[in-house]
Amino acid sequence: MTVNATQDDARLILEAGSRLLAEAVAAAKSKTEGGKKIDDHQVITERVAYAATEAVAAHEVLAELDNWVADGKLTPMREKLAIAAVGELMMNLRERLSSAADDLGIGDAVVEATFGPDERAALRRTTSEASLREIGANVAETKGVNDWVLDEMHEQVRDQVREFAAQEIMPHAEHIHRTDAMIPEEFIEKMSELGFFGLSVPEQYGGVEMGNLAMILTTEELSRASLAGAGSLITRPEILAKALLGGGTEEQKEYWLPKLASGEIMAGISVTEPDIGSDVSGVRCRATRGTVDGVDGWLIDGPKAWCTFAGRANVLAVLLRTDPDMSKGNKGLSLFVVPKEASREHTFECKQPGGGRLVGKADATPGYRGMHSYTLNFENYFVPADHLVGGEKGEGRGFYLQMAGFAAGRLQTSGRGTGLAQAALEETAKYVVDRKQFDRPISEFQLTQYTLGKMAAQIAGARAITYAAARAFDIDERAAGPLAAQAKLLACDVAVTTTQLGQLMHGGWGYAEEYPISRYVVDAAVLPIFEGVKPILELKVIGRALLAS
Repeated sequence: MTVNATQDDARLILEAGSRLLAEAVAAAKSKTEGGKKIDDHQVITERVAYAATEAVAAHEVLAELDNWVADGKLTPMREKLAIAAVGELMMNLRERLSSAADDLGIGDAVVEATFGPDERAALRRTTSEASLREIGANVAETKGVNDWVLDEMHEQVRDQVREFAAQEIMPHAEHIHRTDAMIPEEFIEKMSELGFFGLSVPEQYGGVEMGNLAMILTTEELSRASLAGAGSLITRPEILAKALLGGGTEEQKEYWLPKLASGEIMAGISVTEPDIGSDVSGVRCRATRGTVDGVDGWLIDGPKAWCTFAGRANVLAVLLRTDPDMSKGNKGLSLFVVPKEASREHTFECKQPGGGRLVGKADATPGYRGMHSYTLNFENYFVPADHLVGGEKGEGRGFYLQMAGFAAGRLQTSGRGTGLAQAALEETAKYVVDRKQFDRPISEFQLTQYTLGKMAAQIAGARAITYAAARAFDIDERAAGPLAAQAKLLACDVAVTTTQLGQLMHGGWGYAEEYPISRYVVDAAVLPIFEGVKPILELKVIGRALLAS
């Protein structure tokens, strides 16, 4: 006989998971000497960092549930979904830390003490197949529609973007992917008209300043339509805008921010180099002082890699070494706004009258097409002195400004991951209702319903932590950085998992380009990589913040 899980069950297992996590964190702190020796204990740091992320997500799911109760908007299905989401997260946390118990030095006794008989029974109830099948059946019936409760203003934002994405983006998404086409100019023009590029830019600089949750909702709905065709379009200007707001001169803010907010200029972000990835402090592409035609400035020389949207972009935010002494590390780096001619080609060349040259070539990728990522090479390419972000005071501060921008990029990417996972859920729900085998729609089979239920529960966890990070950004962006990293970590993994589950539910047709699910799978694969590759987030961002606190 199946006993339905309750909110009390969800709270009980979260308390148990939190106690187990506290024991694991204390042990990891001891082993790493307060985070100083993370690299000597990378595996246990990774496990503890991920478990901490799952605990935060579960907490945020229950916080959302409490809000639904307070607003009188809790329905039986919303309650079941929230409980199942907490169950999935705590099941994963327990297994993750249990497998690391010996390495952490906490042993089975701690695991058993925190998850005793009552907690284990509650955990089984929250993740029961009957509950997940019921959620999955509802997903099939409602076609997986996202009706997450928001306030009136944010619901209007979501509805507006959803309608725009359905009418303007979705009809072109497959064509962009299959032909490796550049994003249509119409997308940029119409998104500009709707103010999508200025959602977190202050009004005094031409933005609409609706806050980070509105920005995330916009990113989520655009990514649901097409990750590469629209979902990433507002990320790059967002990163540059954050860097300017964090360290630009007033003159730079007044000049660049209105252009970014209006969509007049599109931006690319150039940090990575062919031999430099996560170790940003090792950047070698250099900028040296020089004068061209009587104008003081900087001359850029060297290669860059994986610069997304570099072709179409009008400006690149480029992290460069201004101090040739490599021993200075990140203190020798500065951030520049580098103008260039926009190009819609897969290869481009920009020549300056003084002899400077910038060439770019798009790298072929299995997914995430439309944006295109370029390998670049600068040769004596000149930028005026006032293009150094922060002016003279900005020299040597580029690393810190870029990291602030990356925190915003991670927040954006959690929204992208949630949107792509949502697309997979909806597409799969539609398919299983229409597809018949053995004289029945496959949506009626138990395992199909169970799989849909797991997908929905995982997405709920990703969405809760992503929205929480967005709200935290509105309060204190610097303090919210680790939370944004956790949201990015979880949401991107959920996107990978749910798109692959959706593909399996499509059977053989899931491997055919005729169905969008195949595009979702290859697009999702990039999400744990960019804006901070997964191991770096776990070790250097989340792990360090957790163990050094």
